[in-house]
Amino acid sequence: MNLQELFKSLEKPVKHKIFVSYHHKSDQKYYDAFSAKFHDTYESIHDASLDSEIDSDDVDYVLRRIREEYITGTSCTIILIGAETYQRKYIDWEIKATLDKEHALLGIYLPSAPRNEKGITVPGRLHDNVQSGYAVFTSWEKATASPESLGKYITDAKSKLKSLIVNSREKKKRNG
Repeated sequence: MNLQELFKSLEKPVKHKIFVSYHHKSDQKYYDAFSAKFHDTYESIHDASLDSEIDSDDVDYVLRRIREEYITGTSCTIILIGAETYQRKYIDWEIKATLDKEHALLGIYLPSAPRNEKGITVPGRLHDNVQSGYAVFTSWEKATASPESLGKYITDAKSKLKSLIVNSREKKKRNG
């Protein structure tokens, strides 16, 4: 084995850091399945139930903590959209913090996501950015088909023009 082959064999692929936001009470099983499937490909940082982790009603303080402790160092935020995701204030704040940092945004709707005559019900701030063309939106089945499939969606999300970001919506003050 020559020196070049030795170095190549020692190389480990770089695991890109992603932040995964989801409603813990309803969608933990999907996060667990996501994490198990992609743990070799991505370093997944999840919000660890910010409701209990950051015990404060000061929105600006919570947003700063989200940016500094969870979003910084990641390149993409993935929102797992289930039955109650659109109602959760911390998910809105995590999306806001992601957009403040101009990071990529990918919405993945779960089989449990509520549907109506207009489509899938998603958090308002995510909807604004899907409409503007900034956020990428796909189904659980398509995104989790393979590491390559998820990688394609993340790459697409990272390629979006920052000028498409829409982050003017008022911060959600309470759940529901």
